Amino acid sequence: MFEGRRLVIATKHRKEEILAPLLEKELGVICFVDPHFDSDLFGTFSGEIERKENPWVTAKLKVERAMEMTNCDLGIASEGSFGNHPIIHFLPADEELLMLYDKKNEATFVWRELSVETNFKGAYISSLADLEDFATKVKFPSHALILRKSKDCKEEIIKGILDWNFLVDAFNNLRKCNESVFIETDMRAMFNPTRRKVISTAVEKLMNIIKSTCPVCQFPGFSVVESKKGLPCNECHSPTQSTLSLIYKCKKCGAIEEEFFPNGKKEEDPTFCLWCNP
Repeated sequence: MFEGRRLVIATKHRKEEILAPLLEKELGVICFVDPHFDSDLFGTFSGEIERKENPWVTAKLKVERAMEMTNCDLGIASEGSFGNHPIIHFLPADEELLMLYDKKNEATFVWRELSVETNFKGAYISSLADLEDFATKVKFPSHALILRKSKDCKEEIIKGILDWNFLVDAFNNLRKCNESVFIETDMRAMFNPTRRKVISTAVEKLMNIIKSTCPVCQFPGFSVVESKKGLPCNECHSPTQSTLSLIYKCKKCGAIEEEFFPNGKKEEDPTFCLWCNP
């Protein structure tokens, strides 16, 4: 289905270095990038251009645009989001949405990877001691930094800082007219090795989904569409909130398959039972 086809990677931040090797190995595609493609038009992490759509729609717009520009019917895009973890609210998190779109076969394959492995951070600083402390905590200089007059300032933004002397000079210049300066991590993929690792994990999992084929028609992407709770407690046998089964569905023919006890156990510990341990 994919062997020998051209696949455009919708990026301007060198994500092809992460994606292309695995895509070519697992799918047999020929990856390329259009140097004229500008993903910043769909939103920037530093806020000069606001992202108007949610990550799913933004990724779809990116890949469609790149495919249109290159007259290619196969493409992939990713969209990162940073902020507080949706459950563990005090932890920063990186959510990477990876979308492979096959226009020829009218198929879309998506994976979302949520990770707390991120250096995402921003703060107001007013001294060189503050600057050094922040830089150390966010893994500078292996991870780039951004400086600006204030958090909401969309002018005089200095990005991609990887050199300590340049960082100090930029800080001193901004401090001449401001009591404090806003410093933040540069979350663009080419400047953030930690984010690159999360994207790498995402593409590995996306490949696993694509390689999972329908038992009826052999179409790729036979993946989970629903998780059913109700694994019985091994003490009172009441249904718990733990997963009892997973429902798989084919994107092509609609075939459905239910996998019971996906976590390898047929009963749950009473610790997780609302009756035994309310």
